Amino acid sequence: MTRYIDVNDLKRLLASTGVEPFMLGLVDYIESDYRRWDEFQKSARVANHSPDGVIELMPAADRQLYGFKYVNGHPKNTAQNLLTVMAFGVLADVDTGFPLLLSEFTIATALRTAATSALVARALARPDARTMAVIGNGAQSEFQILAFRALLGINEVRVFDTDPAATAKLIRNLSGVPGLHLTPAASTADAVRGADIVTTATADKALATILTPDMIEPGMHINAVGGDCPGKTELHPDILARARVVVEFEPQTRIEGDIQQMPVDFPVVELWQVLTGAVPGRENAEQVTVFDSVGFALEDFSMLRYLHDLARERNIGSVIDLVPAPDDPKDLYGFMQTAAAG
Repeated sequence: MTRYIDVNDLKRLLASTGVEPFMLGLVDYIESDYRRWDEFQKSARVANHSPDGVIELMPAADRQLYGFKYVNGHPKNTAQNLLTVMAFGVLADVDTGFPLLLSEFTIATALRTAATSALVARALARPDARTMAVIGNGAQSEFQILAFRALLGINEVRVFDTDPAATAKLIRNLSGVPGLHLTPAASTADAVRGADIVTTATADKALATILTPDMIEPGMHINAVGGDCPGKTELHPDILARARVVVEFEPQTRIEGDIQQMPVDFPVVELWQVLTGAVPGRENAEQVTVFDSVGFALEDFSMLRYLHDLARERNIGSVIDLVPAPDDPKDLYGFMQTAAAG
């Protein structure tokens, strides 16, 4: 039998744990999986692009479990009252191929993206980082802020979006969080001035330049979340040229990340190397660090493992007949006839 977690199940699960404690637990799963990088079969996601967006499949597997996510990215969807990103995920047993979990993954993707951002910032940002700017106040913004608050203790955040309604939504949603101070900014430059950490999470599928070199200060950590497919960027290339750039899976990020603007031999560091201590993350207090985040299937694998464990532990979700279970596995047709007659 397959455990099924729908949207309401995931909401109940988050209510039972709390969003910030949930993300702290998720960070542990993600870090644990990145630390055993060599145990995984890895590949860049399979993407089908159209003029208005992209639909992708993101697989990853170790020796015991296989996971994949179906996800889209369509920035114009909000005009039709649809989410920009929608997803579901599957976790299966490698030995048999049996699907163990079918889950909602739209909210789950926002959670894993934010948890990964905070995990990387813990490794790359200055230890004394206390303030953050968030540029792009859409569906990802609250999750990012809560993850950084939970993992790094960030409580001072300046926020900006070209859509004032998005900023108002963000401030309204997080107004009850104790000790969190959100300040709306008049521009991107105003928001990032003096910030220790800058998160860019814009949605437009365009070769945009959200941050320019004059905005960058020594020691800043940039968490670039929004540039995640070919033809979609957020950072001026001169920022990358002067920074230490960390990526998830280099072959994928070369195509989809902000480094798609750079020469093919532009040097980057993969995240697993930093988390295992194979190479240093930040090398000095004045260095500018960039996490060129595009989202990698290993993070979805970690989230699927985490959801499966928590849902069974708390008995959340339902058990469904996603695949047939005939008495005679060689007689699928007979099983179908019996089921139809019943």
